[in-house]
Amino acid sequence: MKYLNFITAAAIALLASSSAVFAEECNAAGTVGTGGSASAGGTSASSVGTAGTCRTDGGATSSIGSGGSAATVDGKAQSKTHINDNNGDKLKAQTKAQAVDQGTFSKSRTKTSTDGSALKSTTRTMSHVPGEKPVKNTTKQKIILPEQ
Repeated sequence: MKYLNFITAAAIALLASSSAVFAEECNAAGTVGTGGSASAGGTSASSVGTAGTCRTDGGATSSIGSGGSAATVDGKAQSKTHINDNNGDKLKAQTKAQAVDQGTFSKSRTKTSTDGSALKSTTRTMSHVPGEKPVKNTTKQKIILPEQ
């Protein structure tokens, strides 16, 4: 028990001696997000994406998220999300969700991106029942951050 008290005391002393890190205020900041869902027959699909950026004197900090789901009574459903963050401050995310039951289907796709100065998000949905006209919808949002 004395050993545990020593570890606890050492951890508290280390935290108390740490220098404080202060958050910088954003010179420019923005967020975007789109989402949508489609349904037809016994199928449904939804997707959503969001991104945010805070630009400071020290550079830009960004975040991104995306997700989706699909469901069907008797057919097949799938949802895939891919996030790419290998290009420095450029982030990209894409989600595809689709449900198919014989000829009836519903699908939703969301693409979201940020590069530190512009944020974009687009969601496209579509549902279709054989013999009927497809139902389509597109939602777009784009923000360009002001120069410093």
